[in-house]
This record gives sequence, structure tokens and C-alpha cells, in this order.
Amino acid sequence: MKTKDKAKISYEPESDVLMWEISGSSIDYAKEIGNFVVHFTKNNVPVLIEILEASKFLAKTKNVVEKGSSVFIKRHALAV
Repeated sequence: MKTKDKAKISYEPESDVLMWEISGSSIDYAKEIGNFVVHFTKNNVPVLIEILEASKFLAKTKNVVEKGSSVFIKRHALAV
């Protein structure tokens, strides 16, 4: 029986970077999009997402949620 990869989330406080490892595949290249760095396989599949200045990002996210805005998060994306 094949086991599914589980997403792993980690935080590096010194650099204020939140890392979301989607799979254990090999990384071929990365692309920076604003405060996000997305790492991809050679087949353009995302492997790792880094959120730079994570504390600011999370504070903004908290404000959106507290204001009652609709935020949809897929349940499997939060598997740790």
C-alpha cells in the first residue's frame, strides 16, 4: 500500500519565513512572487512554498478572518 505525502509546515523565526512543504519531490527551480517563493519540480509541480515576512502576512490574514470575510481552505492542505 502506497502512503500519501503529508504536507509539512515549519517556521524559521530568525528569518521570519513560514515554509509549507507540499511533497518530498526534488526541487528543480524556484520563482519569487511578491513575498512568496514557490519551488517547483522539473515538471512544474509545486514542492515547497515559502512565505517571507510571515508574521506580517499572518497578521493580515488574521485581520481578514476577524472581519468576517469568507476564507476557504481545503482541508487536506492543512495536514501536518
